[in-house]
Amino acid sequence: MQNIQAILAQTANSSPRTNSASESTANTAEEAITSNIFDSGALGFLIEGGLFMWPILAMALVGLSVIIERWRSLKMLGTNNLILKESVMDDLSKERIEDALSKCEQATGPVAAILANGLRKYLVLNKLNYDPARLEEKVIKSMESYGAHILAALERHLPLLAIVASVAPMIGFLGTVQGMIVAFSDIVEMDKTGGGNIIQAAAAGIQVALLTTCFGLIVGIPAYIAFNYFSSVINNFVLEVEESAAELMEAITLQLTLGEAPNRRNLPPSS
Repeated sequence: MQNIQAILAQTANSSPRTNSASESTANTAEEAITSNIFDSGALGFLIEGGLFMWPILAMALVGLSVIIERWRSLKMLGTNNLILKESVMDDLSKERIEDALSKCEQATGPVAAILANGLRKYLVLNKLNYDPARLEEKVIKSMESYGAHILAALERHLPLLAIVASVAPMIGFLGTVQGMIVAFSDIVEMDKTGGGNIIQAAAAGIQVALLTTCFGLIVGIPAYIAFNYFSSVINNFVLEVEESAAELMEAITLQLTLGEAPNRRNLPPSS
């Protein structure tokens, strides 16, 4: 009986030790996982790079958000407006101006909106018997003004992308210079004290210093490519709008000319 009680007492005394050992093992495993997360991968490089890595990270987030927002907004410029323009010109040639305006209002995209603005202006002025000699000028000014507002909307946030493309690599270079200064200062201190491997210390310091340049270029190059791509898309849109406006004005001028011809025939002959 005494032996059984002694065995139970030993078991009770050993169970807290086992629990504490398992808890310490779990804590050690968690610390190892946390250390691996912060010391390896992109996050490890980010922390190791120093203070200048955080502005580069902020610019990366700004650049990514602008790229996503502009890509979603400029997708509407990819619509094919050739069928719409042919249909509108056909209606204008047959003097169906209201039908042409209705088609432009039902279509989507900036080109259709600018054509609708010009047709609406022409229709209103024509119903008011506006001077035909100045009607074309008013329509052109209306389309140019409306097109300027659309162009400003398309170019929104692009200056931010240009800033990210130019400033992020410069911050990276600045961080590298600051890191090199710190590395050479440590080398001088090691040389004075005579302790440690100077070459190894110099290599480690230079490696850390170059991280900011690397991350700055990683952020700046995609931003530069995206800015030029979006700019080319907008430039192509401007050319398409100018071409559509020229075709519309040719059709309007033809309508005005055909409308004036019967009036000239009905004029009494001059004495």
